[in-house]
Amino acid sequence: MKHYIRFIAVFTCALASVGACGIHAANLRIGLSADVTTMDPHFLASQPNLTVGYHVFDALVHVDERTRLIPGLAKSWRAVDATTWEFSLRPGVKFHDGSDLTAEDVIFSLERPLNIKGSPGGFAAYVRPIVSKEIVDSLTIRLKTATPYGALPQDLNSVMIVSKKLAANAAPEDFDSGRATIGTGPFKFVRFERSDRIEYVRNDNYWGGRPAWDKLTLRIIPTDPVRTAALLSGELDVIEHVPPADRQRLLKNNKLRLEQTVSWRTIFLHLDQYRRQSPLITDSAGKPLAKNPFMDVRVRRAMSMAINRPAIVEQVMEKLAVPAANIVSPGVFGHNPQLKVDIFNAEAAKKLLAEAGYPNGFAVTLSGPNNRYINDEQVLQAVAQMLTRAGIQTKVEALPLSAYLGKVRKQETSFSLLGWGSFAGDLALRSLLATPTPDKGWGAWNWARYSNAKMDRLLAQSLATVDSKQREAYAREAVAVAMAEVAVIPLHHQVVSWAMKSNVQYVPRTDEFTFAHLFKPR
Repeated sequence: MKHYIRFIAVFTCALASVGACGIHAANLRIGLSADVTTMDPHFLASQPNLTVGYHVFDALVHVDERTRLIPGLAKSWRAVDATTWEFSLRPGVKFHDGSDLTAEDVIFSLERPLNIKGSPGGFAAYVRPIVSKEIVDSLTIRLKTATPYGALPQDLNSVMIVSKKLAANAAPEDFDSGRATIGTGPFKFVRFERSDRIEYVRNDNYWGGRPAWDKLTLRIIPTDPVRTAALLSGELDVIEHVPPADRQRLLKNNKLRLEQTVSWRTIFLHLDQYRRQSPLITDSAGKPLAKNPFMDVRVRRAMSMAINRPAIVEQVMEKLAVPAANIVSPGVFGHNPQLKVDIFNAEAAKKLLAEAGYPNGFAVTLSGPNNRYINDEQVLQAVAQMLTRAGIQTKVEALPLSAYLGKVRKQETSFSLLGWGSFAGDLALRSLLATPTPDKGWGAWNWARYSNAKMDRLLAQSLATVDSKQREAYAREAVAVAMAEVAVIPLHHQVVSWAMKSNVQYVPRTDEFTFAHLFKPR
């Protein structure tokens, strides 16, 4: 009898509103840390956009909290041969408007990223390796690649499946308005109020299980103190990316709880290596230099040596980070444990700069976002101070993410901060450091225009290998080649945190995603 009474109490709390159990079981309110540019799931491959999209749409392949592949709309998949992958769809899955998910919807969704006009990019790389698509039957599709390609299942995790009927002629504004925002995901789209919030209601027929929350509000609050204040005031139930400065205060609050884990996201610096003269680099007097110093590996290495990563982790990130020497974090496929973090040595950096022909240093502007990554502007300022002490006069230009990305895309920056998370080292290299090759979808985020033929060959071998151990060996060798040339300057891997009311629970995710349907009442 006691067990029965306890069950009734727990069940009642799971469905209750604020008054009964102190939790908004009817409406989960989450504070997001970055702005969302569109609800179109194929327009721009940024994590904030993916976060809101995954609440409405599904992909063929999902990943668990440790980035391991698990079934999504495809209940299983297999390599039929070296160039053919077969995906078996779940039966009985319906879109939010009641129509059935079909193989035609899947094929259309894999083609759409290649046909969107004006897209800043990102999604084409995930589908470009597919050279043909075959519908075997209503629940089976086969995807062929021109050459063996072992990373296709990981790629397809990022491609959301839309309704062909609704999205065939849809532009991003049709998704923003809700006309085309009909998916198979755990929540149904209600409203997108730009730079403020996205509202949803529960999909009671979700194939993955009925979410615990009747309604969902994702609030866009990039300013850290404002996001924390909204949680403390009760305006929000959950916030992502807990500011390091607030962590101890939140831990001491018995009405709240924190969850955290080492993230897959690496924070690093791109250095313009493709233009003989770069727009934001001058001599110490402000005159343009005859040659871009970043094209000299000695300069890039000196800059890396001038950065005190442990100090950034300890003082700026307040221990919510791990110093980095890799493109991907420990535990992620392709992380190379043989690479070591550069030891801070300002004097050695000065000598190396002099050897490269810059005994008096030079001046540069370091650009980055001020509302995207944990303490991003503070990280920029810390790096600038360290480089200045080593003889490189560095000033900071910190902008909101949307404005910052606009400048980068127009090639108006020389030295830029970026954060990147990936399932695998070779996938990160493909986007970040592969020689830009639009017809292959390589180098979409290679702002530095770094290019190395050996690394490209190793990357191609890695991506073409279905055997997991051999693929990882190629990926590790490829990243070692890039890091030997200081293709980018890795700073740290983030530790990602969520803070929530004490009667909400969430399993922290390596991929940093905040998924409302995985939050549960306690």
